[in-house]
Amino acid sequence: MRIAIAGDHAGLDLKNEMAAFARTLGHDVHDLGAHEYCATDDYPDFAELVGRALQQGQADRAILICGSGVGVSVAANKMKGVRAALCHDTYSAHQGVEHDDMNVLVLGARIIASALAEELVRAFLGATFTNEERHARRLAKVKALEASNA
Repeated sequence: MRIAIAGDHAGLDLKNEMAAFARTLGHDVHDLGAHEYCATDDYPDFAELVGRALQQGQADRAILICGSGVGVSVAANKMKGVRAALCHDTYSAHQGVEHDDMNVLVLGARIIASALAEELVRAFLGATFTNEERHARRLAKVKALEASNA
């Protein structure tokens, strides 16, 4: 699977770790930055890079990381076609894909440690949308909300 990954200065170290981890799982990882520490970088810029990669078909899914995960989650969800969720447990990481077709896993580098982040990434990347009627119906409603607020 093609995975875009990005994180701001607060997420840099965890981003690098999760990019390497996703590669060990056999995924094609596109690191969109940050590539070096810069205290003045802004999380919306990285959320936009990930969103554009998804919109342009350059990635199938993405991982976004900032300090708490909240900022990039808010920013990413402003972009058409992005369904980003901040996860702290494996159930949410896989269920978000299976039921809601979540395409961006958001992590808070100041909230979770590397071991848990790896479990979340594994659960997220290992899940598939069920396409069950109830989930497809709900996803269609989410897409309709998005379209009506363009």
